[in-house]
Amino acid sequence: MSKLWQKNSKVAASVESFTIGNDQAMDLYLAPYDVLGSIAHTTMLSEVGLLTADEQVQLKNALIDIYKSIETGDFALEEGVEDIHSQVEILLTQKLGDIGKKIHSARSRNDQVLVDLKLFLRAEIISLSKSVQSLFELLQAKSEAHKNDLLPGYTHLQLAMPSSFGLWMGAYAESLVDDMTMLQAAFTVVNKNPLGSAAGYGSSFPINRTRTTELLGFESLNYNVVYAQMGRGKAERITASAMANIADTLARLSMDACLFLNQNFGFISFPEELTTGSSIMPHKKNPDVFELIRSHCNRIKALPNEIMMMTTNLPSGYHRDLQLLKEHLFPALQQLRSCIDMAGLMIQHMEVKKDLLEDVKYQYLFSVEEVNKLVLGGMPFRDAYKKVGLDIEAGKFTYSTQIAHVHEGSIGKLCNEEIAKEMKKVVALMPVEKITQQLNKLINR
Repeated sequence: MSKLWQKNSKVAASVESFTIGNDQAMDLYLAPYDVLGSIAHTTMLSEVGLLTADEQVQLKNALIDIYKSIETGDFALEEGVEDIHSQVEILLTQKLGDIGKKIHSARSRNDQVLVDLKLFLRAEIISLSKSVQSLFELLQAKSEAHKNDLLPGYTHLQLAMPSSFGLWMGAYAESLVDDMTMLQAAFTVVNKNPLGSAAGYGSSFPINRTRTTELLGFESLNYNVVYAQMGRGKAERITASAMANIADTLARLSMDACLFLNQNFGFISFPEELTTGSSIMPHKKNPDVFELIRSHCNRIKALPNEIMMMTTNLPSGYHRDLQLLKEHLFPALQQLRSCIDMAGLMIQHMEVKKDLLEDVKYQYLFSVEEVNKLVLGGMPFRDAYKKVGLDIEAGKFTYSTQIAHVHEGSIGKLCNEEIAKEMKKVVALMPVEKITQQLNKLINR
């Protein structure tokens, strides 16, 4: 099949195969967004007089049909078709003849893929934020449920001070607030319209970029057309950085869970159906889910650097290097959501061991508590520290497992409600409902 951009000469088959690479598979991620972009673009073209009202109606109806076929899974890129943009234009031309050919007026494949990416990334960030919120709420609920169940705290992997399961799970909940803040920042960068920048230098057609911004539910424009093109690679890198923060939280949580499940710790347990066994050791209950989450997430943490290196030293304007970013970023988005979901499944069914710190082996966790009691009784801190230290060395150390931490964010005052308010503030900065309503308007006949 000939290419939409092809003239009289043919590209060598080996060059064609190499340059297309895995792009057809990656373009299927963008299919619904390409159609949305085309509906907005053709609506604007009719309003500025580059399409008749009748042509616009025919194009919109045909595009909605394509959109519905994508939703039902009946859409595919035909053999020999280079990309999603070509496939949509070919289908329109087959159905509408010359009217279908007019869809590309005042556009380049460059700004088509830019707007597709922005719409796709925006939708993925919204989806990812919902997964993060779900895990956050679960961690907070578990934190409250286990706020009185004490847990050893460690520094340098040595016994340090008393913690609690509530404090531990609440820590990861609050970590997700900061992760969501970074995700919201990525959303702000992504939620700007590049459409109309054409090949990166604008168009001599009297297009209305503000109108397509409104139609697609974007907050604002990438105004400068050169920067709109330069924004490709940057939007992906910023999104990947936000993903890496979430991945880091999950990887650390997973490492904790692997340690805590170990028999030498024995702090938590899971139903047998959520762990795996050994081919020769009948006693094994392996934390494979957490181990895989840890590995997947550590790989995702490398994603921003991969994108950074792939775009290093590129001058302004479009370059084919950018095509390869999709292969790294798109599957990672799906993988991160899967990791969040699986972490939620495990935490939902996690059982914690009660009365852990009653075991005498944890006695020195309470050394600071005993120092503080002496200080509260009037003894200078350094003297109290020395006395307790000497008592430990002499085997005279006595302690109580009853603790009273009352300051904000401590074992006795987790501040989960305050942390939930922080999450709510960040989430409110993403106008999800407004975007959904706008896109629904776009695909109504």
